Amino acid sequence: MCSHSALLAAAAFMLVAGATGAAEFEKFGRPATPEEIASWDIGIGPDGSGLPPGSGTARQGEAVYVAKCLGCHGEKGKGAVALPLAGGNGTIGKPNQLKTIGSFWPYATTIFDYVYTAMPYPETKSLTHDETYAVTAYLLQINGIIAETDVMNAQTLPKVKMPNRDNFIPYVRE
Repeated sequence: MCSHSALLAAAAFMLVAGATGAAEFEKFGRPATPEEIASWDIGIGPDGSGLPPGSGTARQGEAVYVAKCLGCHGEKGKGAVALPLAGGNGTIGKPNQLKTIGSFWPYATTIFDYVYTAMPYPETKSLTHDETYAVTAYLLQINGIIAETDVMNAQTLPKVKMPNRDNFIPYVRE
């Protein structure tokens, strides 16, 4: 059984170690600039609010996908080291369910938002708006949701009806 002084010594050690670690941590990083914050401060709603200008087609997006996404997500989004992005239609709610863009995601605008802010790993935010619209169009096309020549932009993307949309509770902004 530990003595009272041993517990106090352990607590003091933890306090000193924590303070030392915090002092070391202060040496790393820097405050974000207003421009850096603005580039991340986006919010795209299911209705398309917040979508930036730009456009792209699946044909254009295939080249971007091959260059930036194929290594992780595989040929035509079938999966590799990262999760598949295509396929899985009709599997939701079944033991072999596969949650992909085409089988699970309720809003096409969410694809743009996620790709723009989080992909490609580890080079997030490296795609232009046009490239992001094009990759989004490609992902929709390989899931059989839009045609190869359909143009995706701030007006057309929110109008895309995702196959699983009706199985979600709609988001309502207040």
